Amino acid sequence: RFKVTASGKILRSRASRRHLMSAKNAKKKRQLAKVGRVHETDLARIKANLPFA
Repeated sequence: RFKVTASGKILRSRASRRHLMSAKNAKKKRQLAKVGRVHETDLARIKANLPFA
């Protein structure tokens, strides 16, 4: 689910990409394929639950 970069940022995959993809247009699918960063307000909560962060 999460990947920690060398600089300490945490990457995440985007939601809504697992099923019902036929209802989404190509632009939305392309945007959902990109990797997102965890927002700084959520970093402390996520890091507390990751054993390797």
